[in-house]
Amino acid sequence: MKLEELAIAMHTRPASASLTVKDAIVLPPDTNHHGTIFGGKLMAYIDDLATIAATRHARRPVVTASTDSVDFLHPVKKGDAVSLSAFVTWSHKTSMEVFVRVVTEDLLTGKRKVSATSFLTFVALGDDNRPVEVPGVQPESDEERLLFNTAPERKEARRIRRQESKHFADFMGTDDVRHAPASSRAAAHSRKGNHAFACAWESEW
Repeated sequence: MKLEELAIAMHTRPASASLTVKDAIVLPPDTNHHGTIFGGKLMAYIDDLATIAATRHARRPVVTASTDSVDFLHPVKKGDAVSLSAFVTWSHKTSMEVFVRVVTEDLLTGKRKVSATSFLTFVALGDDNRPVEVPGVQPESDEERLLFNTAPERKEARRIRRQESKHFADFMGTDDVRHAPASSRAAAHSRKGNHAFACAWESEW
């Protein structure tokens, strides 16, 4: 192996090395009045599993930077089994993108379907609790290569959304809008609104 190839290999890890799987059965306390799993319960499963995958890749403590998307495709019913799988799809300096797939199985019929998918972003922390660089990702399967190659597009979408969120937070402030005088809300909108939204599409983060 050439020195250049060896250097790359030492600073990348296969996507499969972070693969994490969790199986669970949906019990009555996990469900709402429709008999389907609480969205928050499933999201907690997703975040837990993604945290493990990100930590396995970085071999450092990690924090959730954002839950980029959670798409519920089919209801998960009481008595179903849920199988979640997660792995790091891509990394950029100190951050990692993690993909989570949720497969539901009717244990009586064996019928399976993908019930949810999710993308999350994590940041690795050093001993000083500041962001630290993480290894790159080496995709191997067709699925891993597809997610790896499309990751920069999702990163750009995250950048734009994050700027929008920052400007929304700045615009809204911390005051309870239910009790703020209408005149002060209108003045704040006039002062901040147009500039804030214009900057949201241009700023770097």
